[in-house]
Amino acid sequence: MLALAPAYRSDPSGLVYGYRFGTDASAELIHGDDVASVIESSSDEAASEFAWLHFDLSHVACEKWLHARLSLPDAFYAALSDGARTTHIEQADGSLVAVINDVLYDFAFEATHISTLWVCATPRLLITARRKPLRSIDRLRTCVRNGDRFRSTVALLVHLLRDQGDVLVGIVRKATSKVDDIEDSLLAGRLDTKRASLGELRRVLVRLGRLLAPEPPALFRLLNRPPNWMLEADVQDLRQATEEFAAVITDMSVLTERIKLVQEEVAAQVAEQNNRSLFLLTVFTVLALPINIIAGLFGMNVGGVPLAQHEHGFWIVVGIVTLLTIAGVWLVVRRRD
Repeated sequence: MLALAPAYRSDPSGLVYGYRFGTDASAELIHGDDVASVIESSSDEAASEFAWLHFDLSHVACEKWLHARLSLPDAFYAALSDGARTTHIEQADGSLVAVINDVLYDFAFEATHISTLWVCATPRLLITARRKPLRSIDRLRTCVRNGDRFRSTVALLVHLLRDQGDVLVGIVRKATSKVDDIEDSLLAGRLDTKRASLGELRRVLVRLGRLLAPEPPALFRLLNRPPNWMLEADVQDLRQATEEFAAVITDMSVLTERIKLVQEEVAAQVAEQNNRSLFLLTVFTVLALPINIIAGLFGMNVGGVPLAQHEHGFWIVVGIVTLLTIAGVWLVVRRRD
């Protein structure tokens, strides 16, 4: 059994943990003292072993240590400092450089709960670096500790992509469940969901699709012209993972359109309720208009007020008000029809 390393504590170089994979694809946990030998053996083209090193970029010495000890492509270091976070995989100087986005552990449909993983894969070395703990990395580490065998560094990268796809599937399912509940409430006539919450959910899904979906042009170039050291089985697995991702992104787009339709239906219901309220307000205004006008006229302290001395003047005024009110209601109802 592999020894357990601290979950998220890094050594002075920023290394969180590392694994060496032997000729039988079994994994051995390595520590900071063994990293130098791993880096030296990774340059031996005849070697059949490969290693995975995972770093914490929040460590102040991490990037400096990577520059000093590892001969990684400039594209990898440029990706670390680049503000673009869209998921993509590209070939650079015979290596694979990838930017992978994943959700944090406490993800709750918040766009800020997304973190980035930077990856560089060579024939004998897989380098992953992040600033915050990610689900996909933890799941990959769990698989390695449980004895899963990986034939190459690309196989580890494909596993990361598939884990990311699984997380995205889970998010789509949760969002679909939320939309189902809202639609059920809408059909039952007891909708209490605000349009703002639907809009927020829609914005999160759009941002997730933009961040988590791999860039098609980069993947197309990679799958058609992979590095010479990539195994054919790895190319096929990468293509399959890409197709699975495309299916999930399609489902997310469909769900986004569905949310848009629900928003429109909610807006229609709100508009209908407002029209009813305005109609009732208009009716009450019409009902109160005659009595307000007549009361204002008869309440003026001037001479010559009609029916002031008549013994049935009050009832005559009440009859006039009633007739005018009935006429007003009839006009409002006729106008509405």
